[in-house]
Amino acid sequence: MRLNWIKNNTTENFTLLLVLVISVWVGSNISWGKDRWKGILESDARGYYAYLPSIFIYQDLNFDFFEKIENGEYHDRHYYYDYRVKINGNSINKYWIGTSVCELPFFLSAHGITLLTGGKADGYSKLYPIFINLSGIFYAMAGLFFLTQLLQLYGISSANKNLSVVFVFFGTNLFYYAVVEPGMSHVYSFAVITLFVYLLKLFFEAPSSKMLILISILLGLIFLIRPQNMVILFIVPLAAGNKEKLKAAFNWVLSDFSLLVKVLLLFFSIGSIQLFYYKIACGTFIVDSYPGESFNFLAPHFFEIFFSFKKGLFVYTPLYLLSLFGLIFLFKKSGWDAISIVIFFILLTYLLASWHNWWYGGSFSSRVYVDYLVIFSICFSTLLQNAKKKGRLVLIFLSVLITLLCQFQIYQYRYAIIHWENMTREAYLDNFFRITTN
Repeated sequence: MRLNWIKNNTTENFTLLLVLVISVWVGSNISWGKDRWKGILESDARGYYAYLPSIFIYQDLNFDFFEKIENGEYHDRHYYYDYRVKINGNSINKYWIGTSVCELPFFLSAHGITLLTGGKADGYSKLYPIFINLSGIFYAMAGLFFLTQLLQLYGISSANKNLSVVFVFFGTNLFYYAVVEPGMSHVYSFAVITLFVYLLKLFFEAPSSKMLILISILLGLIFLIRPQNMVILFIVPLAAGNKEKLKAAFNWVLSDFSLLVKVLLLFFSIGSIQLFYYKIACGTFIVDSYPGESFNFLAPHFFEIFFSFKKGLFVYTPLYLLSLFGLIFLFKKSGWDAISIVIFFILLTYLLASWHNWWYGGSFSSRVYVDYLVIFSICFSTLLQNAKKKGRLVLIFLSVLITLLCQFQIYQYRYAIIHWENMTREAYLDNFFRITTN
């Protein structure tokens, strides 16, 4: 298995280290001081995280400790959020458990340090949110590392890999969800999906049982974090690279029935963790934890999810749009890869744009695309790799401007100049260069 974890290019290590240092510095300045650490876990993030104190501290899968925490010393009307829903008369967590699985090592570290230092080990004192902040940054760095490994398989030069890492991180909403709202699920999905695509590509180059087992574990975790992210299975043709490799790998898998059974059982055993939680907490395996919320596949909001001033992906994070021009060069190099990405992109967008709340509530840009940044990164790095001389300079200059715009708009969003949900064309244009809330 060609995992170049140790022999990674020195400049790539330096780039990732620099991004890490900047992220920790920004995160600590934004969220660790005074009472700002209380905002690290807000909105959906409170629900994702709540599994950890419920299991390891309160042994309470119905979250009866919610009132004590939310209405006690940690009460803040700005961050109050009830993540519980009633099923069969029992309270359960609305959100899936996968994000908390990823956060577990950082939670346990915070809990251990708090116990050793005599702090308040209730799961919500200052150290816990700070470690979740570090968790988000860690998974972002892990995702970027595996991204560099994947781009190497596509023949991307070291210089262009470094540029891609910098622009993809700082020029998209990945930065925001790694540093400012690290408790949301997206940075964890980004890391796991990026590793999944990388290992999948390695598997199609040289199929092995160990690789397939790792892939099944990752797929189970992807499902456990966010079930709709199973759409990533449609990226299999891209990972294969051509029809022959795709067919050969499938034949190889089907030739070993016992291995296939083991892989499927492993996937289902991981994915079923959520179902067993439901059974224990409310007496049934199958639960609609989002009552009144659903997909409407007959009325997808294609235009709005890209171009609306409410949450348009290309409006607030135009690097996504710029990256798609890389499909032109990718098509020249491999029509199979380019068509695979286009088909996946259409299917993905159809799914995401069909959710009844297509703007996904309070968020910076269309946050659900963060999970799939690996696909846009392949396109963007291909664009960098193939741009020549003056064109390359123009591309880098444009990417710098877009990154600055993204960071400026993140600043506006943090200070509510860009409203968390109710933006309009008029409000966007009126506040375009505004830096104060007065």
